[in-house]
Amino acid sequence: MTVLVTGATGFVGRHLVAALLARGYRVRALARDLDKARQMPWFDAVEFRALDVHDPQLDVAALVDGVDALAHLAWPGLPNYQALFHLEHNLMADYRFIKAVVEAGVSQVLVTGTCFEYGMQSGPLTEQTEARPGNPYGLAKHSLHLFLQALQQQLPFSLQWARLFYLHGPGQNPKSLLAALDRAIDAGDEVFNMSGGEQLRDYLDIEAAAGYLAALLKQREFSGVVNCSSGRPIAVRSLVEQRIAQRGSAIRLNLGHYPYPDYEPMAFWGLNQRLLQITGAEHGA
Repeated sequence: MTVLVTGATGFVGRHLVAALLARGYRVRALARDLDKARQMPWFDAVEFRALDVHDPQLDVAALVDGVDALAHLAWPGLPNYQALFHLEHNLMADYRFIKAVVEAGVSQVLVTGTCFEYGMQSGPLTEQTEARPGNPYGLAKHSLHLFLQALQQQLPFSLQWARLFYLHGPGQNPKSLLAALDRAIDAGDEVFNMSGGEQLRDYLDIEAAAGYLAALLKQREFSGVVNCSSGRPIAVRSLVEQRIAQRGSAIRLNLGHYPYPDYEPMAFWGLNQRLLQITGAEHGA
């Protein structure tokens, strides 16, 4: 089975490519930066294409020749969730690309969505929870999902929509919480500035997430939404304190230095029973 992975050198993509290769898949990896791709440990094991999926001149039919499934991860402009770029550019460019992929004969499409599709709703979130996106990024992703569901009525294909919650691990955005903490510890800082830390979030290790996505791709007939999450809420302060203990650091927390974000509720996490049921024993492997 050959999988085309877009955004292959991104945080999720680099780990998904590795997970797919470990399971015996053939991978056609796509990203814009060839030099960055050459630094990936899997570069020589994949068929790499240095292309931009949003290029209107892209020969999609040639790109997907011999491809069985698309894992579409590419999405420029993050982590600026408030940018209108997501709506004004990414939404329709993504839709046109995925539509062309399906028209070229690819019958299975996995797209990574986001927990921000749920908006400001608190508590445990299931796939049946109504989407109420509250920022341009979440709105663009939710709209893309609706567009692709409409496309399914005209061109039947399997659409696997995986809503990612908070992922962490090697390659994460350097501005993300744990990456910033590790950088402060490595620099020998005495104090780490953060919010009050009382918000509850759902954090999932990136390698576990990549294992889930690879297992979803194996379920070729499955079509629907899944939460790609740990299913377990944890206070941000607890998460930070755990990492400090793991690192054997004495860094002190300056709690309340930053205000709580206004684009997410104080407590939310993704229930993942559906993900576990679909992926079975392969999850996180």
